[in-house]
Amino acid sequence: MKLLTTRRTAMCLALASAAMWSAVAMAQATYKVAIAGPMTGGNASFGEQLRRGAQTAVDDINGAGGVNGKKLELVIADDACEPKQAVSVASRLVEQDKVVAVAGHFCSSSTIPASEAYAEANILMVTPGSTNPKVTDRKLPTIFRTCGRDDQQGKVAADFIVEKLKGKKVAIIHDKDTYGKGIADATKSVLNQRGVKEVIYEGLTRGEKDFNALVTKIKGAGVDVVYFGGLSAEAGTLVRQLREQGVQATFMSADGIADKAFVTSAGGNANVKGVVMTFGDDPRSNPAGQTVVAGFRKAGFEPEGYTLYAYATIQTIAAALKGSKTTGGADLAKWLKSNTVPTVMGSKSWDANGDLKVADYVVYEWKADGDYAKLAR
Repeated sequence: MKLLTTRRTAMCLALASAAMWSAVAMAQATYKVAIAGPMTGGNASFGEQLRRGAQTAVDDINGAGGVNGKKLELVIADDACEPKQAVSVASRLVEQDKVVAVAGHFCSSSTIPASEAYAEANILMVTPGSTNPKVTDRKLPTIFRTCGRDDQQGKVAADFIVEKLKGKKVAIIHDKDTYGKGIADATKSVLNQRGVKEVIYEGLTRGEKDFNALVTKIKGAGVDVVYFGGLSAEAGTLVRQLREQGVQATFMSADGIADKAFVTSAGGNANVKGVVMTFGDDPRSNPAGQTVVAGFRKAGFEPEGYTLYAYATIQTIAAALKGSKTTGGADLAKWLKSNTVPTVMGSKSWDANGDLKVADYVVYEWKADGDYAKLAR
């Protein structure tokens, strides 16, 4: 009986040891990468785009053999576009999840504080959607983006207002957030340089539902163009209340409304018809991504908005891991600044600050069918 007990004990120890080494081997066989953004809250539709794009990219890369003989393992992190929550998320990704890179965050107000934690921990961070110049102007060595900047986007918007819309009485409204105010101010700056002085400049509060007092002010000023810096929920609500009060001024915004949730918050297709916005040249039409786009559509998901930006961001991280054959953020960053990466959005390369060398903002118009189409570069 004693011998049997001894054998059982030895067997249990052997199994435990095997399980432990198996777990270690599994950890060594994967690169943990995170997708961070608003998976819940008022901007969760953007989070869904990010999650779908990142997960599909991970699955495709793993299906093709992975990176350096290892698989990518995706960690999904929800910051709800809340700065404090973003900092908490960053801490968890660094200290608990031990990720080697982060695709995110989405809102600039989340990305900026979270990036401090990643830079301190020497972890590569590539945001697919944060356009505020401060993201990269701080010159943190491990911070990149696969989208353009507000100052680039604001110039395209202002030029369109002056040259195409012939705007004379322009109202500039923002949501007081880092992104919303940033893009509004960038557009305002170029408008002012071109001789157009806004007749109204005001902020509204994200999450509010009643902007009728502001709408009444806009109506009274005889505004012909309303430019809004912010996201889909507030933009749609503002558009709906403008139309309800009979204000037919052209409504213009930016990439923060590149989402079908904008149509819903605006009260339907009729209210968004004629709305214009700036956004990157639609990656769904890029020849480099046609196979991936077809795969999304076959699965019943339209890869609009930031879906392919997230996919391209994971491709960027994977390329850096493969090319540098290390996980240190500074080394990954050095490799990216010296190389061009083929992505579903075409080949991408970065300058010394981590900004794209080429930004491709164009202007779109929302149509009566509730979708948007490119108007002009």
